[in-house]
Amino acid sequence: MTPFISYFHLPLLFLFAFFSFSCYSKQSHKVYVVYLGEHGGSYAAEEIQENHHALLFSVKNSEEEARQSMLYSYKNSINGFAALLSDEEADILSAREEVISAYPSEGRYWAPHTTRSWEFIAGYEGIKERGFGFEESDWLPSKTNHGKDVIVGMLDSGIWPESKSFGDEGLGPVPARWRGICQEEHSFKSSSCNRKIIGARYYLKSYEAYYGSLNTSYAYRSPRDHDGHGTHTSSTVAGRTILNVSALGGFASGTVSGGAPLARLAVYKVCWPIPGPNPNIENTCFEADMLAAIDDAIGDGVDVLSISIGSVGNPENFSKDGIVVGALHAAKREIVVVCSAGNSGPKPGTVSNLAPWMITVGASSIDRVFTAEIRFGNGMILTGQTVTPYQLKGKDYPLVYAGDAAIAGTQANLTGQCLPNSLSPDKAKGKIVVCFRGAGLRVEKGQEVKRAGGAAIILANPPANGDEVPVDAHVLPGAGVSASDAIKILTYINSSGNPTAGLGRARTVVNVRPSPSMAQFSSRGPNVLEPNILKPDITGPGLNILAAWSESSSPTKLDSDKRRVKYNIMSGTSMSCPHVSATAVLLKSMYPHWSSSAIRSAMMTTATINNAQGGPFMNGDGTIGGPFDYGSGHIRPIHAADPGLVYEASYQDYLLFMCASAGVQMDFYYPCPKNPPQPYSLNYPSIAVYGLNGTVSVVRTVTNMANGSARYQVSIVSPNGVSVQISPRELKFKDVGDKKSFKIVLRDRGSVMRGNGTYVTGSFTWRDGVHFVRSPIVVSFG
Repeated sequence: MTPFISYFHLPLLFLFAFFSFSCYSKQSHKVYVVYLGEHGGSYAAEEIQENHHALLFSVKNSEEEARQSMLYSYKNSINGFAALLSDEEADILSAREEVISAYPSEGRYWAPHTTRSWEFIAGYEGIKERGFGFEESDWLPSKTNHGKDVIVGMLDSGIWPESKSFGDEGLGPVPARWRGICQEEHSFKSSSCNRKIIGARYYLKSYEAYYGSLNTSYAYRSPRDHDGHGTHTSSTVAGRTILNVSALGGFASGTVSGGAPLARLAVYKVCWPIPGPNPNIENTCFEADMLAAIDDAIGDGVDVLSISIGSVGNPENFSKDGIVVGALHAAKREIVVVCSAGNSGPKPGTVSNLAPWMITVGASSIDRVFTAEIRFGNGMILTGQTVTPYQLKGKDYPLVYAGDAAIAGTQANLTGQCLPNSLSPDKAKGKIVVCFRGAGLRVEKGQEVKRAGGAAIILANPPANGDEVPVDAHVLPGAGVSASDAIKILTYINSSGNPTAGLGRARTVVNVRPSPSMAQFSSRGPNVLEPNILKPDITGPGLNILAAWSESSSPTKLDSDKRRVKYNIMSGTSMSCPHVSATAVLLKSMYPHWSSSAIRSAMMTTATINNAQGGPFMNGDGTIGGPFDYGSGHIRPIHAADPGLVYEASYQDYLLFMCASAGVQMDFYYPCPKNPPQPYSLNYPSIAVYGLNGTVSVVRTVTNMANGSARYQVSIVSPNGVSVQISPRELKFKDVGDKKSFKIVLRDRGSVMRGNGTYVTGSFTWRDGVHFVRSPIVVSFG
């Protein structure tokens, strides 16, 4: 899983990349998570731990060896433990009747998973923008109380508690239901917590079992954030309203605020640097550590969990995925779990965090860009984007394509990408170098141009990235350009005997249209583990987002970059995830007794598939988006506060889903029936049917959330080649809380060309004249 953190400063997400322990460890033992399901009855923590020790002792040579090998005993909600085991010991435990699963605690990479974003959402809702902040803005319904006293748990890289975004001025006492702690270390004192940051813990036993003792020269052995990602996501969810904030160089200046500025923060640091060059560029999170954090968060009393972490590559089965397992236990206690979708787009089937009891969030743009004019020797003028604070002198410089300035012997397919030590100083010195995105990190490409003596960088999009330009505070002057402009630049270079260019001063531009569009890096569906559940669920702002930053980290996170900032711009689904988390906090504040599935449904069914100008929601490459790009659509918090109808699902419903989808009994107290309902039968706010061949009937149940009586009628947009019939076509409700069921019959009309990966999409909407409750339909043919 990956911290769908925008962590690599790539156009990606806090992604987890699975590592093979054999690559990094010579030990015969590694950390396994042994999952036992739910706790049966009420037991003291000591008794639970002794039971875990006894089970572990059954495969060890002595009781002492068993105790020394155990890293965590999960005892708040999750029943299980993490221990150092050989593969043989793990196999023996896995075969035992009381064990649901035993799987390695894998590490995952993070990758690039706000002054403007919340104002943009307000404008998107049709609200006239005003000064943003809970003191002076009224774009949110007063009932939200700006998330007052709702507790949001952040699984991430920690927090920089001195940031103004985490001040506690005006906040009341810590909620009495809070049971967490502030874990003190030399770099994080009890005074680092306050009435805003009400709890902070850190987890690294599995990390250290894999990599050895943490190197404290580049990371804090405490909840303090060494990286910046955790501080960024935390302030996006619940940061206070701060005036006159900007990124390095004065970009994106304005008032910054989290979406729920009166919510309380509980910090669970689970992600750590990967040893090696530039260790903080790539961080990793281990499942045993994350599962311990989720178990504690449930016991501590959080209301919402925000997890900008996810996996890359082939996902594990639901029962062997630490975040999925932890999120299931959180859902049982009606804790809303929000996760990033990943930064591996636009390739299909890359979305992660695939279970239906978590909200999976894609990333899209806002209406702000950072433009810089690029002038060329032939008179051509193009508009790039940048937030680098450095300027070239007002003259033209020689222009060279990186592929023509590469050191001899550089791999042919990588010559234009400015990878470390790939440029020849003799060919690059004093020139503006055109580098392509692709392999390697964007900020490292700028560093390579600087190393080779280049005057500036033009970072060009390949075709897959289209017009979407993530910006970075490069270590030298530079700008990013779209794929179409990149072609124009290369054409000029190839046609000129003496190509030259100059870079103008950059500026912040807002009200850019059309907006938003889907970020190309945002991971796409379909759901490769269970294609009968549509993922992602929803999208929110995740491109070039400004938020608080760790003062221990540079804006590029390069070791050679000694600059420090209080606020930084990042891109990724790691940035969009906390926008949806904040919306869940606001809904929890308004409706504290709503189920987690009702909150998910309210956000999904009120999302929009149009941009702010009323046109279709586009992808960054100019194509029209669809459910595999944005799920149900773009988040609209005000609409979500009055959804009309919701689709609810219970813990028992999720267990039945697991019986059908994974063939796994996740709770020994709820055995799987002989014939569980099909996965698409889960009462989910969207419908996905994989392998339609003939006719499929699906039943959904909605709950009336509006006061008084209501009458809804349905409209249908049928997928191409599919007949969709819904009965009844009218639903009548007498009061709030009333439930009504309806049947959807999907029939293959046989009129669509079939092939691998052929999907068709449609939707249906329940309307009562006030509410529009929309659900996407995705169908593939058998």
